[in-house]
Amino acid sequence: MTATAPLTFRPQATLRDVTLRDGLQLTGKPLPTDRKVAVVRKLLALGVPAVEVGSLARPDLVPSMANTLDVVERLTPEELARCWVWVATPRHVEKAAAAGAVNFQYCLSASDAHNQANIGRTTEASLAAMPEAVAHAAAVGGRIQLCIATSFTCPFEGAVPEERVLAIAADERAHGAEDIVLCDTLGQAVPAQVTSLVEKVAARTPPRRIVYHGHDTWGLGVANSLAAVAAGAAEVDGSLGGLGGCPFAPGASGNAATEDLLFALRPDWLTPEVFAALVRLTDGLLADLDEPNRSRAVQGAHSSATAFPWAAAVGVPERA
Repeated sequence: MTATAPLTFRPQATLRDVTLRDGLQLTGKPLPTDRKVAVVRKLLALGVPAVEVGSLARPDLVPSMANTLDVVERLTPEELARCWVWVATPRHVEKAAAAGAVNFQYCLSASDAHNQANIGRTTEASLAAMPEAVAHAAAVGGRIQLCIATSFTCPFEGAVPEERVLAIAADERAHGAEDIVLCDTLGQAVPAQVTSLVEKVAARTPPRRIVYHGHDTWGLGVANSLAAVAAGAAEVDGSLGGLGGCPFAPGASGNAATEDLLFALRPDWLTPEVFAALVRLTDGLLADLDEPNRSRAVQGAHSSATAFPWAAAVGVPERA
């Protein structure tokens, strides 16, 4: 019998790590600027294609984001070309651009109740302001994404109709966005729902790169992300060790884990050695934050299955 090579799932999709934004939003310990910059540089050096470095959320409401602009100012133009900043107003884009940012994720919620809780205005008001935000991004030669939170369910309103999301995605005021990010903010979607929405956004709204942002609250973060990729999403978001959640969405827990997504997607740059380095980075970071590691792939890497190359001997936690 002739041995056959193992099958590998290699879709045309990339990963963005969102540890330093969505991952840190619910943590009790803030990270100093030096540590955040070191984490960004380590992720980029390992080969992670894109990193979300923070948000312009009010620091009194989300203290862990207070030094986002300091982080942006410390990064080089080459690094910033692969980094994203979460914004919710045209003024946010202006401030981030002044610090050097060129990639902006403009976020609003499909449900008005969550938009009010998260941003302090209606979804319509956020949409109405988007052309100005697009103009500010264009002024610095930047890119802007339309990010739709609560694309599947809302903690205050319940299920969100697909037509609501499609109407926002098709709204002409968002046509300046190069990408559209569909967010399962509460982690309550199932793969069939993700497949349906991604396919409909691709078919019924202006051509754009589709990004999927999933949470793992109900254990389907990886399954939903793979469903999104199979349906046409070009990128998925993940957080080291499954860290994260939305402070303005009761019931939202950690993101889909970066390690789990990479282990499933197997991009060409990911070797067992690179994966081991990523695990060491996660171990050190979460230990310092006193946060649990929810990644099943990291648990596997720490197992005794040493005949499996991905179960690397990761050694002592690494300090970025």
